[in-house]
Order: sequence, then C-alpha cells, then structure tokens
Amino acid sequence: MAEEKQPTASTPTLPTSKTTWPELVGSTAEEAEKKIKEEKPGALVHVVPPNSFVTMDFRRNRVRLYVDSSGKVERPPSIG
Repeated sequence: MAEEKQPTASTPTLPTSKTTWPELVGSTAEEAEKKIKEEKPGALVHVVPPNSFVTMDFRRNRVRLYVDSSGKVERPPSIG
C-alpha cells in the first residue's frame, strides 16, 4: 500500500492570483487600468463603455472595465 504524503510547514504553496478588484469601483478607467497592470503584469485591460456589447468568451489575461458615462468604473473588474 502506497504511503500518502501529508503537507508540512516546509511544503511550498502556490500563490493565489487576484481575479477581481472590487476596490476600484468609482475610480477612473485610467486609475483602474494602472492598478490592475501593477498587480497583474501582462493583463489586457478593455474599457467597456455604457450599453456596449461584449463577447462571452473567457480569457485568462483579460480584465474588462465597465464604466459609466463619466468614465468611472461601475462594477468590480474581474478576469475573463
């Protein structure tokens, strides 16, 4: 019977990557894009104006910024 390994304090854990930024609601698209790119280098940030259509495909490197008519982020940006 094979012995099952139990994690120990010395077992490295993978860092969890941030996938949403609720703290950016109310900030400008420029401020939000800067913050996201600092925390997730290589992210493709797309600004989505009001009443715009978007595709339903999922992309691990894309973050959509849904903004209102004044250019402020209106919902938490997230990966997808």
